[in-house]
Amino acid sequence: MQKLVYITLGTLFVMIGCNKQASSSTVLEAKDNQTFADLDKARIKHLSLDIETDFEKNIITGSAQYTFENNSAKELILDTEKLTIDSVLLANGKKTPFKLGEKDSIKGQELIINVSPKDTIVKVFYKTSPNANALQWLTPAQTHDKKHPFLLSQGQAILTRSWIPIQDTPSVRITYDAKVKVPKDLLALMSAINPKEKNAEGIYTFKMPQAIAPYLIALAVGDVNYQPIDNRTGVYAEPDLLKAAAWEFAEMGNMVTTAEKLYGKYPWGQFDVLVLPPSFPFGGMENPRLTFATPTAIVGDRSMTNLIAHELAHSWSGNLVTNSTWDDFWVNEGFTVYFERRIMEELEGKDYADMISVIGFQDLETSMRNLPEKYTSLKVDMKGSNPDDAFSDVPYDKGYLFLKMLESKYGREKFDKFLNNYFSSHAFQTMTTEKFVEYLKKNLTDGDDSFVQEWIYNTGWPKDLNKPTSKLFDAAEAQLKQDIENGRNNVKAKKVAISTKSTNEWVHFIRQIDVKKNTKEDLAYLDAIYDFTNSKNPEIECAWFEKTILLNYEKANPNTKEFLVNVGRRKFLEPLYLALKESHQLDFAKEIYKEARPNYHFVARQTFDAMLNYQP
Repeated sequence: MQKLVYITLGTLFVMIGCNKQASSSTVLEAKDNQTFADLDKARIKHLSLDIETDFEKNIITGSAQYTFENNSAKELILDTEKLTIDSVLLANGKKTPFKLGEKDSIKGQELIINVSPKDTIVKVFYKTSPNANALQWLTPAQTHDKKHPFLLSQGQAILTRSWIPIQDTPSVRITYDAKVKVPKDLLALMSAINPKEKNAEGIYTFKMPQAIAPYLIALAVGDVNYQPIDNRTGVYAEPDLLKAAAWEFAEMGNMVTTAEKLYGKYPWGQFDVLVLPPSFPFGGMENPRLTFATPTAIVGDRSMTNLIAHELAHSWSGNLVTNSTWDDFWVNEGFTVYFERRIMEELEGKDYADMISVIGFQDLETSMRNLPEKYTSLKVDMKGSNPDDAFSDVPYDKGYLFLKMLESKYGREKFDKFLNNYFSSHAFQTMTTEKFVEYLKKNLTDGDDSFVQEWIYNTGWPKDLNKPTSKLFDAAEAQLKQDIENGRNNVKAKKVAISTKSTNEWVHFIRQIDVKKNTKEDLAYLDAIYDFTNSKNPEIECAWFEKTILLNYEKANPNTKEFLVNVGRRKFLEPLYLALKESHQLDFAKEIYKEARPNYHFVARQTFDAMLNYQP
């Protein structure tokens, strides 16, 4: 998943820090506290879905059949959230008793199905709630083309249970197949082998032959077309957006080839990207074979394609080798950020990779500054917590810096060999922090683990941290200083097209505006030169509107409101709502949020309901 660049107030994060280094006697396989399932007794191996989407009622109805390993179990326990269970059948077609447990505010309800020790197949008939946390049902007005409704799912971290009864833990890996019935003018897509065009019946079949974690089961239904990039990459998007999306992501094929040269053969066959409507809450989601991506990455200069590189890198770190529990989330994301930047260095050069490393470090500084101290370690303990509330930049960029330190300490050539072996030897397996540390000691550090406590288990900043730098950003800082001086010396502003620099350079330029030293008059002068207020580049808009809010540059308020209403990506929403709150504009924030909230996905709504103390 593309990282959340900003974090909300510390009260929204409910992780428990872990400050004790694991000893050599530590059990390397961890229990996942976010699932009801008893995996020692019964573990799902294959799922067969037969479902239909209902855009009038905003529900999915159908059945889910499971093939499971049975270790003398008398019960098969699944996770559910807001699901209605109609009946459960055994392999012989006979109904079997079932019950739903007490509701848990985080985990939902356990579905307990009676089985015999010899049973290995059950079939559950169910329907979802119109308010299923994973599903977002969009009206035509909420899409890009404004013509047809759209449905998307978001399973990470523990939301799949709200649209499929499932053992909703990354420590389970399953294959799946599906039959999905949708309105005839819409196309259904999944994280599986996908169709390239609509059919007359509106019935689509899918197969995912490789075992994946349940959070990676994904569904999207909408009026989308497909354009290939090469023989194994391509783009799905709404018709009016497809051409721009295909142009923006034209380097996808080269990205896959570059990634393979670094860390081994691409393991999933096809790498396609689906560009979703603006309400999608993340930059991207690494669903195997079909990455979900935000349209905010389409900025017209291909400068934000590291988002695609990030989701591609997840094909190895996350999808192939998966964090065993959400306590070990950094094992997914830290490796992926490192891999992403290596891909971009190969494709765009070291200067580009340095820029995105500095941007990432700035984001990490924001997280480390605002998070309670106990939430700033890589390894965490989230027992009793909701992992969706616990994501920050720490597992992403602190994880990246840890791996970068290892590269520096042992050399890139040796570290690349280590990563290649790590991915191949643990393919289609789960990984805990402790298991990784043991592998690291045996295969890279010759038993040395002196840095593990400092980097993985301790909170705060490691002592031997090397802060990333960028010479291109040095030039941007010098330009800002000169512009501010000119404005204060009444030098007439001359318009400059923002195409003179890349998006990353402009984001850094704007971020260097100091709200303690600069004024709204300074912003007005910069706006007269660069017209940031009317930029249609979401990365620039977000950085700029944060400054205009904090410095009360009211000219930008209408554009800020329009941006917040029409964009659902949480990375962009968080800093702006937080800036409104910190600058004592909570009433304005709530006014905007009331209008914007229906456009946001559940994971965004739960963040901002808490941040703004908003009662829907």
